[in-house]
Amino acid sequence: MFGLLLLGASLLASRALVVAQFEYALGIVAAGAVFILVFVRTEVGLYLALLSMLLSPEFALGGKGTLAEGREVLIRAEDVLLMVVALSWLAKTAVNKELGLVVATPLNRPILAYLLTTLAATLLGYLTGTVKTAAGFFYVLKYMEYFVVYYMVVNNVQTHTQAWRLVRVAFFTAVVVSLIGIGQIPSGERVSAPFEGEVGEPNTFGGYLLIMMGLAAGLLLESPRVKTRVWSLGFLVVLAIPFLYTLSRASYLGVLPLVAVLALLSSRRRLMTGLLILLLVGSPVVVYLFPSPVVKRVLYTFEPEAGQPTVRLGQVAFDPSTSERLINMQQAFEGWVKRPILGYGVTGFMFMDAQYPRILVETGVLGFAAFLWLVWALLRSSLGAFRALKEPTDRGLALGFLAGTAGLLTHAIGANSFIIVRIMEPFWFFAGIVAMLPLLQPGDQ
Repeated sequence: MFGLLLLGASLLASRALVVAQFEYALGIVAAGAVFILVFVRTEVGLYLALLSMLLSPEFALGGKGTLAEGREVLIRAEDVLLMVVALSWLAKTAVNKELGLVVATPLNRPILAYLLTTLAATLLGYLTGTVKTAAGFFYVLKYMEYFVVYYMVVNNVQTHTQAWRLVRVAFFTAVVVSLIGIGQIPSGERVSAPFEGEVGEPNTFGGYLLIMMGLAAGLLLESPRVKTRVWSLGFLVVLAIPFLYTLSRASYLGVLPLVAVLALLSSRRRLMTGLLILLLVGSPVVVYLFPSPVVKRVLYTFEPEAGQPTVRLGQVAFDPSTSERLINMQQAFEGWVKRPILGYGVTGFMFMDAQYPRILVETGVLGFAAFLWLVWALLRSSLGAFRALKEPTDRGLALGFLAGTAGLLTHAIGANSFIIVRIMEPFWFFAGIVAMLPLLQPGDQ
């Protein structure tokens, strides 16, 4: 796995040298400085990674159509940063054998199974001609990048205080990008995260905010401290404003399971159950309390357009975007039937903005089973951490992560949630924190 990561770093470095622009040379110098800094103090790398996850620019390494879906080869600053941090970490563990490379966690085997089946499916796709570009390699490399974040956390977080310092940095980043998002609202365009290029990705931003809102809600419900509750409520409000204006229907849909998990597991079940019932029963009225663009976006789901793809379920007809997703799901299933074991490889089939059929058709039943195993192990591990934790604020974070994960699993019906960089990097960071909290004593410095 890490050999492939090293190969990816080599390819990026060689490409940068070929282009030979001053910006790349400056970037190489900065990467060298980060390498040394992280080698001396690994925690610095985690802080840098957290700040860069939503606040890093992107740059192109190639022309149009070089990768899948006809897009440019886009590299974000956090991609390079995480690669440098990972390589520095590997170098440090090679020098100091006592550090260990990978800490034993309940997710190790599912992660390995998922990566191996994804890699095997993509290699088979290259051999059979379904994967035709470098896209497959770069996408698999991205998947590994997410798990590097997870292992960086579980390997390097040693104290309770350190864990919460990192959590605060992650929350600070969320506040900054949310304020930037709020600043976009007067433009009338859908809100997206900063540095998304000419065309933003509101669905991605909505998925990220969904996770962070779940975390804030968990802290709000479980913490006994008034200061923490006030802070969590303010944080939730700041995030909710740009969340609404992403106009992401998949993100809106994810709110229901998020609230349901909070109602099921929170110590304030009665309050949350009442809120959930209110949302369900009063939804026709509640919807019209939202801003006009939000209401129009939701109602647009049931507005077909002449001359555009339209899927009907009984008397209900869907808009072109929803219809296209449903048609793609059907095409994915038909394609999977022809190659059911390992599929067509990553990027070997058509592009579709729906996580589950994409995994099925690209990696087959083996890859889909590995993905389900990984999700099950993650939920089971996080639920175990929630039940084992005694400190209310820790429990709130674990509860919020479980709720956010439930929301994200629903978000994935209409988005590639589990392969999008700006969702998965913070997601796996918090997965690592939640996994470590039961092993850390509150008050440890």
